[in-house]
Amino acid sequence: MQYARYGGPEVLEIVEREDPQPGPGQVRLAVRVASINPIDWKLRGGGMAPSDAPEKPVVPGVDLAGTVEAVGEGVTGLGVGDEVLGNASGGAYAEKALADAKGLVAKPAGVSWEIAGSVAVVVNTAYRVLAQLGLGADDDTAGKVLVINGASGGVGVVATQVAVDRGITVIGTASERHQGDVKALGATPVVYGDGLADRIRAITDHVDAAFDTAGKGSLGDLVALTGSADRVITIADPQAEEYGVQFSSGGGIDGALAEFVGQVAAGRYSAPETVVYSLDEAGKAQEDNRTGAVSGKLVLRM
Repeated sequence: MQYARYGGPEVLEIVEREDPQPGPGQVRLAVRVASINPIDWKLRGGGMAPSDAPEKPVVPGVDLAGTVEAVGEGVTGLGVGDEVLGNASGGAYAEKALADAKGLVAKPAGVSWEIAGSVAVVVNTAYRVLAQLGLGADDDTAGKVLVINGASGGVGVVATQVAVDRGITVIGTASERHQGDVKALGATPVVYGDGLADRIRAITDHVDAAFDTAGKGSLGDLVALTGSADRVITIADPQAEEYGVQFSSGGGIDGALAEFVGQVAAGRYSAPETVVYSLDEAGKAQEDNRTGAVSGKLVLRM
């Protein structure tokens, strides 16, 4: 699935291509599942581009799961037939995709392909932001209180469980219908929206940090609750600069992905719920992700 011009989901088209050949440090995967992420439709829309079309057709997709079928020069620790998950290099919406071997981890036998293909971006994001907030694995987190805005979404589900496991008291915001889901993750659920700060103050008079995963216009409340913009990080709100809040993007923490899927396989963590589409439904999946019409982590099955 690719696009040769920017625009709506209609610019996506299925094409045939030769199998890509792995370069040094790369492997080629027979893709089983690829994930839908907001960056996919944001880039496809062209809002961050200087022209009406990319220089060459773009295959969307960041994270995936599949089976190694070819190994490039210098790759060690992976061989043909290995089942892996992680990040693609050059687009995941395809039956065959390239990936840097260092960006992949083994897929545990007890983790489904749908979950394996859906978690790399959300896990790396959750662990990265917790570390940026001083709530990482090596930090003193005893007695800390964290608000996670959007605790029932993909990143929120991961961040909530990891934070709770580190002994952090988590207050998780979500819609009314997801309050039970947030409670099941070990957090105290709160309905987001107008009056958020007052509802949280009714639970606690102290908040150490806030992680905004939802971008629902709550930065003002989160800054007020923590007492400082420096204690708030967002991955979703374009008004971050207006509030003096850090907008976090980038990679993850070494070992985070392997740790999380290992905990899922052991039954200690729950992965975000997945909703499955076929490759030819990629446009619909992107729109459902953009509009929030479907809850859960959306994935494409090849």
